[in-house]
Amino acid sequence: MNSIITEIKKLKKEKNAVILAHCYQNAEIDEVADYVGDSLYLSQMAAKTNADIIVFAGVYFMAQTAKILNPDKKVLLPRLESGCLMADMINLQQLREFKAKNPGIPTVCYINSTAEVKTECDICCTSSNALKIVKSLNAPRVNFLPDTYLGKWVESQLEGTEVVTYPGFCPTHLRIKPDDIIEAKKKYPKAKVLAHPECHQEVVKLADFTGSTTGIMKFAAESSEKQFIIATEKGVVDRLKRDYPEKDFILIKDNIICPNMKWNTLEDIYNSLKHMQYEINVDKEIAQKALKCINRMLEVSR
Repeated sequence: MNSIITEIKKLKKEKNAVILAHCYQNAEIDEVADYVGDSLYLSQMAAKTNADIIVFAGVYFMAQTAKILNPDKKVLLPRLESGCLMADMINLQQLREFKAKNPGIPTVCYINSTAEVKTECDICCTSSNALKIVKSLNAPRVNFLPDTYLGKWVESQLEGTEVVTYPGFCPTHLRIKPDDIIEAKKKYPKAKVLAHPECHQEVVKLADFTGSTTGIMKFAAESSEKQFIIATEKGVVDRLKRDYPEKDFILIKDNIICPNMKWNTLEDIYNSLKHMQYEINVDKEIAQKALKCINRMLEVSR
């Protein structure tokens, strides 16, 4: 493993490349990544980078976003199979039908959506800034897509704002049931439950803290508590166990693994840099329209 890490670092230097890695990736990828975080952080880093090449250890919509923010840079996705089931739940036609049912109100799209969908939304958001984004619109009603659970969590945090949600969801987070939390609390009565807002509302109600992947990791790092039940993807637990060995982190269920996020390996990243594969491109017109939606989010999140 050390030899491939050395080779990747060498290629990065030679080609002026940067590697962005999402928290749900295999933890070994952190050894070569320049930035590791959630979607908001990685979007911010993609917007700032001076590198000529961006290797995105994540999923397709993330690489698309990086390309939209950097039209003149090469953006590589090590495995083209790395899609997002939630993002695939809505296309442009479905978006138009959803908006037609609720006309004349702002439309917020979760970053887990395609570039085409972003072209016809007012502003983008991530799980770490969704509340701030919806608040910034200062509207009594907003459309929110594709994740109904994140949208309804935002609504629960705001007084006087109705969030009309599209019926999309994250299959990985929906594997977590309220009974799983109840059972885990019985088994670990002193543990704090930290949940992602993509979870079912009934799960979130049982949590001690709800936040994005970065939010969960920050809470666990700064808390004086020593034991945590983690209700999100396994990659978060892997990193918390590595970084805070003095604390106890319990993954709510063994199967809370996003298969698309787990495609990338160090070997894939090496091949991606060595052979410049697989390049992600976005149609110019689509990219220009989608950029407005993404930039508006970045401005509000500064």
